[in-house]
Amino acid sequence: MGIITVLWEKWTEFKRDFYKITLAAMISPVMYLIIFGMGIKVTSNGQPYLNFLIPGIVAMSTMSGSFGAVAQNMSVQRLYEKALDQVMISPTPLWQFILGQVIGGSLRGMYAGGIIMILTAPIRTGLIWNGWTFLIMFMNGVAFSTIALTLSFLAKSYNDAPKFNAYIIVPMSFLCNTFFSTESMPKGFRQIVSFLPLSQASDMIRSVSAGGGPTVFGMGVLLAYMVIFGAISFIFIYNKKNL
Repeated sequence: MGIITVLWEKWTEFKRDFYKITLAAMISPVMYLIIFGMGIKVTSNGQPYLNFLIPGIVAMSTMSGSFGAVAQNMSVQRLYEKALDQVMISPTPLWQFILGQVIGGSLRGMYAGGIIMILTAPIRTGLIWNGWTFLIMFMNGVAFSTIALTLSFLAKSYNDAPKFNAYIIVPMSFLCNTFFSTESMPKGFRQIVSFLPLSQASDMIRSVSAGGGPTVFGMGVLLAYMVIFGAISFIFIYNKKNL
């Protein structure tokens, strides 16, 4: 019941700010598509560059949508509205509250990624979207929602949320197999980047869109981030409750 309550809150917020959320999810990805997609005509691995770029933009939109939906809202609720303190004294199980936040953030990320799919549908690229695509998007969203939740617990002020975006989301957006392949990166640095969740999400969505499927390694990386940062979130909130 607690999970449904949190999701209902997210749904109410989504309906209230529908146009703002939709425009925010569209502007940056569309600009990237125009600048990179129209400006670069070369092919990647024998395929048009758009076939490489669009799956990367979808993965990136899923990441930024999920992270943004959780990090800023939770920071405000915890620091100023004191909503976390109210949850702790309520009968709502804390694990349901956390899970609701994570699922809600992931769904917001999937919405952002879905917008890109719709906007690029008229472009005849031959890209394939199927159940694997949405599963990867959901797992990528959960991974970044748990990361955002953990960081929101560490935030000291409202201004920390934009800093997290600048330090984490922006570098990943450009480095993690979205606009350019990580294969051209120096050895060592390439391996480090490959262990980041967006790198694997971009690679697997791109593979699925070309008629392939996800990899065990990629799924394992996303699952590892989900488990590790989810566990950190649980530890933080339960330790706070017991203070």
